[in-house]
Amino acid sequence: MLTVTGLCQPVLVLHFLRYIFAPQDAYLEHILNTLTIYTDGACKGNPGPGGWGAWLTSDAAGTELFGGEAVTTNNRMEMTAVIEALSALQQPTQITLYVDSQYVLKGITEWLPGWKAKGWKTAAGTPVKNVDLWQKLDALVKGAGHKIEWHWVRGHTGDVGNEKADQLANQGVEQALRQRKRP
Repeated sequence: MLTVTGLCQPVLVLHFLRYIFAPQDAYLEHILNTLTIYTDGACKGNPGPGGWGAWLTSDAAGTELFGGEAVTTNNRMEMTAVIEALSALQQPTQITLYVDSQYVLKGITEWLPGWKAKGWKTAAGTPVKNVDLWQKLDALVKGAGHKIEWHWVRGHTGDVGNEKADQLANQGVEQALRQRKRP
């Protein structure tokens, strides 16, 4: 079980009164914890051994997450990083989420509605790649009560959060390589 530290728990009576006297959107924004998430994926060969990393930060604390797979693609690891970060949260959260993957950013903010409307087919009529992960990500974004603001950051340009996520993704690759070498 992962606990994200530094996030306050709501005071029920106060929030109940605010709920009664405030519009619901204002109430939800007030009680949501605030978190910044940086995610990244890495792959040594494409396909090949890969890793994902996520750095979750708040005013008070930070949490590092990473993992890997023996045979995967970079896009799958980019998506897995976001999925694992969102899955780690135990309550609705106000999130500023940074990715360095245009595939993830455009997929979730632009392409997803069209894919769903076409039965998970692209504009060209071919099946959407990584549909299993897109469906997981869609469910997390729509069903967990998070309010997410998506941002793209250029990778490997010195952005501290992106560099940290990249470091964690590479730890995931190393973990996958070690597990692959075991008999």
